[in-house]
Amino acid sequence: MNAGDWITRGVSLLRPGHAPDGTKAATDSTRGKRAVGPRPLGERLEATLRRPGEALGPRALRNALVELQSVVDPQISEVEAGRRAHAVVQWYGARELDERRDIWLLMSERFAPDVQKLSTARDRHEAAVGTPDEGQAEIGLRRALASPRARLLQRFAIDPDGMRFLVDLRAELLPHLKGDRRLLPLEAELEHLFSTWFDMAFLDLRRISWDSPASLIEKLIQYEAVHDIKSWADVKNRLDSDRRCYGFFHPRLPNTPLIFVEVALVDHISEGIVPLLDEAAAVVRPDKATTAIFYSISNTQAGLKGVSFGDSLIKRVVETLQDELPRLKVFATLSPIPGFRGWLPKKADEIVARLDEKRAAELGRAVGSLPPTGERFLAAADEALALDARSPVRQLLLQAAAEYLGRATADGKPVDPVARFHLGNGARVERLNWGGDPSPKGLRQSYGLMVNYLYDLKRLDKHRAWLAQGKVAVSGGIDDLFLKG
Repeated sequence: MNAGDWITRGVSLLRPGHAPDGTKAATDSTRGKRAVGPRPLGERLEATLRRPGEALGPRALRNALVELQSVVDPQISEVEAGRRAHAVVQWYGARELDERRDIWLLMSERFAPDVQKLSTARDRHEAAVGTPDEGQAEIGLRRALASPRARLLQRFAIDPDGMRFLVDLRAELLPHLKGDRRLLPLEAELEHLFSTWFDMAFLDLRRISWDSPASLIEKLIQYEAVHDIKSWADVKNRLDSDRRCYGFFHPRLPNTPLIFVEVALVDHISEGIVPLLDEAAAVVRPDKATTAIFYSISNTQAGLKGVSFGDSLIKRVVETLQDELPRLKVFATLSPIPGFRGWLPKKADEIVARLDEKRAAELGRAVGSLPPTGERFLAAADEALALDARSPVRQLLLQAAAEYLGRATADGKPVDPVARFHLGNGARVERLNWGGDPSPKGLRQSYGLMVNYLYDLKRLDKHRAWLAQGKVAVSGGIDDLFLKG
C-alpha cells in the first residue's frame, strides 16, 4: 500500500458509520441496541450528546477543532498565530488525559493532507518521470504531501513555550500508540519536525560545572539515568576537579540539557564504577590524565525519542577534551549491560550444552548437577559476587556476556541497547569487568558485570562498516572469551 492509498483509506475511516478498523460501526438504531465502543471522530463531531466513555462532548470537540483551525488560518500573521497557539496551550494544560487524547485525535485526523490533491499530484508525477516536467511535478507532489498538521505544529512552536509544549505532548502520546493507531500520523509528524528542529546545527554543547546555576544542577540530579545521584556532595564530585559533564542544549529549551555525558579523567581504563563515584578517591590532575572515561550518558526528554544526539555528543566532547587536555589519548566508556540478565535465561541451556566434556564436568561439580543444566547454572549465578576467579560459574558468565555483546544480534544490530548505541558509533567491545557495578541495580541488570567500549578514533568508520555487515568489533580479550563449541 503506497502513501496515497494509505491516506485515502485513513480519510475513508472518518466517514460516519465506520469504525477505526474500517468495519461498519454499530449505531443506536441497530436492532434497537446501544452502540458499543468508541465512535469514530467524524461521528462524534456531528453528534449532539456525549456517550459514556467519551472525554470531550460533541460541542466541546467542535469548539476545540475550531480553535485549532484558527491557529493555521492562512489569513493571519505569524504573530497572531503564535498568540492563538498560546491560548490553546493554556487551555490544553488544564485538560485531563482523556480530553488531551481527543485533542491528539483532532490533530491527527482533521489536519491530514488533501486526499484529492495528493492523488492528482501523485498521478502527475508518475506521468512526468523521465520527462522535462519531472522536476515541476516533484515540486507539486511535495506541496501536496505537506499537511496542515505540520503547519499547525510549526505555529505552536512560535510561542516561547511552544517547543516545551510539543516535546511534552509527544512524550505523553508515545505510550498510547499501540492502543490507538489513529494517532500514528501525529506522532510521525512530530518526529519528523523534531529531527529537523533538533539537528546538530541548532544545538549548543555546554560544559556543566559546579559553578553552573543550581537549577541546572538540579536537572542533572533529576535526569541522571545510569547511576543515581545521592546527594549534593555526590553531584559536586561528578562536576569538579578531574571530572567533566557536557550537555547539548537547544535555544528554545535553554535551561534543560537534552542529553548529557559524565566523564572521568584518569590514568587507565576504569574497571568499576565504585572508585569513580567515591567522593574520597584521590584526585588526578586533569593536565596529567591520559584517559577519558565516559561513565554515564542520559537522555532527558522522552518526547525526543528517536532523535539521535548521543553519537554527535561523544564526538564533540572528545574534540573539546583534546583541545583542552592534549595528553588525553584513550577514550573509553564504563558501561552497564542492561539486557544481559534478561537474555541469559533464554540461552542458558544452549550455552551449557556447548561446553566440552571437561568443562561440563567442572561446571556440574560446581552447581551440583551432572550433567549441568541451564537452570542450575542460573541459580549459582545468583551469587555472582561471591564467586572467586577460578569458579566455573564465573568463567561461564563472562563467556556468556561476551556472546551477548559480540554475537547476539537482531536484524544485524546488537540486542543490548547500550551496545547498539556505542557500537553504532564505531566503538569496539574492549573488556568485561567482573563486579564492575555491585549495586542492586547492577546485579539485577547483569550480575554486576560492566563493559568498556573503546573509541579508537582512527577506526570508528571501519568498525561502523563491520557492523553494517553484521560483524561486531571486539578486542582480542573478548574474542578469546567466545564459546568455541
